[in-house]
Amino acid sequence: MISNLAYVHPDARIGENVTIEPFAYISGNTEIGEGTWIGPQAVILDGARIGKNCRIFPSSVISGIPQDLKFRGEETTTEIGDGTTIRECATVNRGTASAGRTVVGNNCLLMAYVHVGHDSVLGNNCILGNGSGLAGEVQVHEWAILSAGTLVHQFSRIGAHVMIGGLSKVRTDVPPFIKADRDPLTYLGINTVGLTRRGFEKERIDSIHNIYRVIYQNGMNVSQALDYIEREVVTSTDREYILDFIRKSERGIIRGPKL
Repeated sequence: MISNLAYVHPDARIGENVTIEPFAYISGNTEIGEGTWIGPQAVILDGARIGKNCRIFPSSVISGIPQDLKFRGEETTTEIGDGTTIRECATVNRGTASAGRTVVGNNCLLMAYVHVGHDSVLGNNCILGNGSGLAGEVQVHEWAILSAGTLVHQFSRIGAHVMIGGLSKVRTDVPPFIKADRDPLTYLGINTVGLTRRGFEKERIDSIHNIYRVIYQNGMNVSQALDYIEREVVTSTDREYILDFIRKSERGIIRGPKL
Protein backbone atom coordinates (compact mmCIF):
# COMPACT_ATOMS: atom_id res chain seq x y z
CA MET A 1 0.00 0.00 0.00
CA ILE A 2 1.36 3.39 -0.98
CA SER A 3 -0.28 6.37 0.68
CA ASN A 4 -1.48 9.10 -1.64
CA LEU A 5 0.16 11.51 0.82
CA ALA A 6 3.63 10.04 0.15
CA TYR A 7 5.89 11.19 -2.70
CA VAL A 8 7.17 8.33 -4.84
CA HIS A 9 9.16 9.17 -7.98
CA PRO A 10 7.81 7.36 -11.03
CA ASP A 11 11.24 5.82 -11.71
CA ALA A 12 11.49 4.23 -8.27
CA ARG A 13 11.36 0.42 -8.36
CA ILE A 14 8.94 -0.77 -5.70
CA GLY A 15 8.49 -4.48 -4.93
CA GLU A 16 5.27 -6.28 -4.10
CA ASN A 17 3.52 -5.75 -0.77
CA VAL A 18 5.56 -2.67 0.08
CA THR A 19 3.93 -0.19 2.45
CA ILE A 20 4.83 3.49 2.13
CA GLU A 21 3.24 5.64 4.80
CA PRO A 22 2.09 9.28 4.51
CA PHE A 23 4.73 11.96 3.96
CA ALA A 24 7.50 9.51 3.10
CA TYR A 25 9.78 10.66 0.22
CA ILE A 26 11.16 8.19 -2.34
CA SER A 27 13.61 9.42 -5.01
CA GLY A 28 13.87 8.05 -8.54
CA ASN A 29 17.10 6.03 -8.53
CA THR A 30 15.91 3.71 -5.77
CA GLU A 31 14.87 0.09 -5.27
CA ILE A 32 12.70 -1.19 -2.41
CA GLY A 33 12.28 -4.94 -1.95
CA GLU A 34 9.02 -6.76 -1.40
CA GLY A 35 7.38 -6.67 1.98
CA THR A 36 9.31 -3.62 3.20
CA TRP A 37 7.64 -0.96 5.33
CA ILE A 38 8.62 2.70 4.87
CA GLY A 39 7.40 4.80 7.79
CA PRO A 40 5.97 8.33 7.80
CA GLN A 41 8.47 11.05 6.87
CA ALA A 42 11.22 8.56 6.07
CA VAL A 43 13.44 9.80 3.22
CA ILE A 44 14.87 7.37 0.64
CA LEU A 45 17.26 9.14 -1.71
CA ASP A 46 19.05 8.34 -4.98
CA GLY A 47 21.24 5.25 -4.79
CA ALA A 48 19.22 3.42 -2.14
CA ARG A 49 18.91 -0.33 -2.65
CA ILE A 50 16.70 -1.66 0.13
CA GLY A 51 16.10 -5.39 0.52
CA LYS A 52 13.05 -7.44 1.38
CA ASN A 53 11.04 -7.21 4.59
CA CYS A 54 12.92 -4.22 5.97
CA ARG A 55 11.44 -1.62 8.30
CA ILE A 56 12.48 2.00 7.85
CA PHE A 57 11.12 4.13 10.69
CA PRO A 58 10.03 7.80 10.66
CA SER A 59 12.54 10.58 9.96
CA SER A 60 15.34 8.22 8.96
CA VAL A 61 17.35 9.18 5.85
CA ILE A 62 18.75 6.45 3.62
CA SER A 63 21.38 7.21 0.96
CA GLY A 64 22.00 10.86 1.74
CA ILE A 65 25.09 12.24 0.04
CA PRO A 66 28.33 11.61 1.96
CA GLN A 67 29.64 14.04 4.55
CA ASP A 68 32.97 14.03 2.74
CA LEU A 69 34.50 17.11 1.14
CA LYS A 70 36.10 14.91 -1.55
CA PHE A 71 32.69 13.82 -2.84
CA ARG A 72 32.05 15.17 -6.34
CA GLY A 73 28.59 13.82 -7.07
CA GLU A 74 29.68 10.43 -8.39
CA GLU A 75 26.97 7.80 -8.76
CA THR A 76 27.15 5.51 -5.74
CA THR A 77 24.80 3.38 -3.66
CA THR A 78 23.56 2.48 -0.21
CA GLU A 79 22.67 -1.20 0.09
CA ILE A 80 20.42 -2.40 2.91
CA GLY A 81 20.07 -6.16 3.37
CA ASP A 82 16.91 -8.20 3.86
CA GLY A 83 15.14 -8.09 7.19
CA THR A 84 17.00 -5.05 8.50
CA THR A 85 15.34 -2.52 10.79
CA ILE A 86 16.39 1.14 10.80
CA ARG A 87 14.83 3.12 13.61
CA GLU A 88 13.84 6.77 14.00
CA CYS A 89 16.18 9.51 12.77
CA ALA A 90 18.97 7.14 11.74
CA THR A 91 21.08 8.14 8.73
CA VAL A 92 22.97 5.92 6.29
CA ASN A 93 25.06 7.86 3.76
CA ARG A 94 25.89 6.48 0.33
CA GLY A 95 29.37 5.69 -0.89
CA THR A 96 32.05 7.79 -2.56
CA ALA A 97 34.58 7.05 -5.28
CA SER A 98 36.62 5.26 -2.61
CA ALA A 99 34.45 2.12 -2.49
CA GLY A 100 31.32 3.13 -4.40
CA ARG A 101 28.85 1.84 -1.86
CA THR A 102 27.81 1.74 1.77
CA VAL A 103 26.51 -1.64 2.91
CA VAL A 104 24.29 -2.72 5.81
CA GLY A 105 23.84 -6.50 5.93
CA ASN A 106 20.84 -8.72 6.49
CA ASN A 107 18.88 -8.75 9.76
CA CYS A 108 20.68 -5.78 11.27
CA LEU A 109 19.19 -3.39 13.80
CA LEU A 110 20.17 0.28 13.67
CA MET A 111 18.56 1.97 16.63
CA ALA A 112 17.40 5.59 16.83
CA TYR A 113 19.84 8.34 15.81
CA VAL A 114 22.50 5.94 14.52
CA HIS A 115 24.77 7.27 11.78
CA VAL A 116 26.56 5.07 9.23
CA GLY A 117 29.13 7.02 7.23
CA HIS A 118 30.10 6.69 3.58
CA ASP A 119 31.67 3.46 2.31
CA SER A 120 31.18 1.67 5.62
CA VAL A 121 30.30 -2.03 5.58
CA LEU A 122 28.24 -3.83 8.24
CA GLY A 123 27.97 -7.60 8.16
CA ASN A 124 24.80 -9.55 8.87
CA ASN A 125 23.06 -9.52 12.25
CA CYS A 126 24.81 -6.46 13.64
CA ILE A 127 23.23 -4.20 16.27
CA LEU A 128 24.12 -0.53 16.63
CA GLY A 129 22.72 1.01 19.81
CA ASN A 130 21.00 4.38 20.07
CA GLY A 131 23.16 7.32 19.02
CA SER A 132 26.11 5.24 17.79
CA GLY A 133 28.11 6.68 14.90
CA LEU A 134 30.41 5.17 12.28
CA ALA A 135 32.74 7.48 10.40
CA GLY A 136 33.59 6.77 6.77
CA GLU A 137 35.04 3.46 5.58
CA VAL A 138 34.47 1.56 8.80
CA GLN A 139 34.10 -2.24 8.73
CA VAL A 140 31.88 -4.06 11.23
CA HIS A 141 31.82 -7.83 10.88
CA GLU A 142 28.81 -10.09 11.48
CA TRP A 143 27.04 -10.38 14.84
CA ALA A 144 28.89 -7.40 16.34
CA ILE A 145 27.03 -5.34 18.94
CA LEU A 146 27.90 -1.68 19.55
CA SER A 147 26.13 -0.41 22.64
CA ALA A 148 24.51 3.03 22.80
CA GLY A 149 26.66 6.05 22.07
CA THR A 150 29.62 4.16 20.60
CA LEU A 151 31.69 6.29 18.19
CA VAL A 152 33.97 4.65 15.64
CA HIS A 153 36.94 6.39 13.98
CA GLN A 154 37.34 6.41 10.20
CA PHE A 155 38.93 3.25 8.73
CA SER A 156 38.55 1.27 11.96
CA ARG A 157 37.50 -2.39 11.88
CA ILE A 158 35.41 -4.34 14.37
CA GLY A 159 35.52 -8.13 14.28
CA ALA A 160 32.67 -10.63 14.34
CA HIS A 161 30.82 -11.41 17.60
CA VAL A 162 32.32 -8.40 19.38
CA MET A 163 30.46 -6.69 22.23
CA ILE A 164 31.42 -3.03 22.83
CA GLY A 165 30.22 -1.17 25.93
CA GLY A 166 28.19 2.03 25.75
CA LEU A 167 29.76 5.45 25.08
CA SER A 168 32.96 3.82 23.85
CA LYS A 169 35.41 5.52 21.51
CA VAL A 170 36.82 3.10 18.94
CA ARG A 171 40.08 4.52 17.62
CA THR A 172 41.82 1.26 16.66
CA ASP A 173 40.73 -2.17 15.47
CA VAL A 174 38.73 -4.48 17.76
CA PRO A 175 39.59 -8.17 17.15
CA PRO A 176 36.79 -10.75 16.84
CA PHE A 177 34.98 -12.64 19.62
CA ILE A 178 35.82 -10.25 22.46
CA LYS A 179 34.27 -7.75 24.87
CA ALA A 180 35.66 -4.21 24.96
CA ASP A 181 34.97 -1.17 27.15
CA ARG A 182 36.66 1.64 29.17
CA ASP A 183 38.58 4.65 27.88
CA PRO A 184 40.88 4.06 26.14
CA LEU A 185 39.06 1.05 24.77
CA THR A 186 40.36 -2.11 26.41
CA TYR A 187 40.11 -5.87 25.91
CA LEU A 188 37.94 -7.29 28.70
CA GLY A 189 37.83 -10.97 27.79
CA ILE A 190 35.85 -13.18 25.47
CA ASN A 191 32.21 -12.49 24.63
CA THR A 192 31.27 -15.81 26.21
CA VAL A 193 27.56 -15.05 26.62
CA GLY A 194 27.16 -13.96 23.01
CA LEU A 195 29.11 -16.91 21.63
CA THR A 196 27.13 -19.38 23.72
CA ARG A 197 23.85 -17.90 22.50
CA ARG A 198 25.04 -18.39 18.93
CA GLY A 199 25.80 -22.07 19.42
CA PHE A 200 29.54 -22.04 20.09
CA GLU A 201 30.49 -25.11 22.14
CA LYS A 202 32.55 -24.76 25.31
CA GLU A 203 35.63 -26.36 23.73
CA ARG A 204 35.54 -23.83 20.89
CA ILE A 205 35.13 -20.90 23.27
CA ASP A 206 38.02 -22.18 25.41
CA SER A 207 40.22 -22.39 22.31
CA ILE A 208 39.44 -18.76 21.41
CA HIS A 209 40.11 -17.74 25.00
CA ASN A 210 43.52 -19.44 24.95
CA ILE A 211 44.47 -17.53 21.81
CA TYR A 212 43.67 -14.20 23.45
CA ARG A 213 45.57 -15.14 26.61
CA VAL A 214 48.65 -15.35 24.40
CA ILE A 215 47.91 -12.01 22.73
CA TYR A 216 47.00 -10.01 25.83
CA GLN A 217 48.36 -11.77 28.92
CA ASN A 218 51.65 -13.53 28.13
CA GLY A 219 53.89 -10.47 28.03
CA MET A 220 54.67 -10.71 24.32
CA ASN A 221 54.27 -7.95 21.78
CA VAL A 222 51.62 -8.54 19.12
CA SER A 223 54.02 -9.87 16.46
CA GLN A 224 55.59 -12.33 18.89
CA ALA A 225 52.17 -13.47 20.07
CA LEU A 226 50.94 -14.11 16.54
CA ASP A 227 54.06 -16.10 15.66
CA TYR A 228 53.65 -18.17 18.83
CA ILE A 229 49.98 -18.87 18.05
CA GLU A 230 50.86 -19.96 14.54
CA ARG A 231 53.48 -22.37 15.85
CA GLU A 232 51.78 -23.72 18.96
CA VAL A 233 47.98 -23.49 18.56
CA VAL A 234 46.11 -26.10 16.55
CA THR A 235 44.82 -24.77 13.24
CA SER A 236 41.12 -23.88 13.14
CA THR A 237 38.83 -21.49 11.29
CA ASP A 238 38.68 -19.25 14.37
CA ARG A 239 42.47 -19.21 14.75
CA GLU A 240 42.98 -18.27 11.12
CA TYR A 241 40.34 -15.54 11.31
CA ILE A 242 41.94 -13.97 14.38
CA LEU A 243 45.44 -14.12 12.89
CA ASP A 244 44.31 -12.70 9.55
CA PHE A 245 42.28 -9.93 11.17
CA ILE A 246 45.14 -8.73 13.36
CA ARG A 247 47.82 -9.03 10.67
CA LYS A 248 45.74 -6.91 8.30
CA SER A 249 45.26 -4.18 10.88
CA GLU A 250 46.60 -0.83 9.73
CA ARG A 251 45.53 1.06 12.85
CA GLY A 252 46.65 -1.51 15.38
CA ILE A 253 44.41 -3.34 17.82
CA ILE A 254 42.94 -2.19 21.14
CA ARG A 255 45.02 -2.38 24.28
CA GLY A 256 44.97 -5.16 26.83
CA PRO A 257 44.11 -4.72 30.52
CA LYS A 258 46.76 -3.43 32.86
CA LEU A 259 47.93 -6.33 35.00
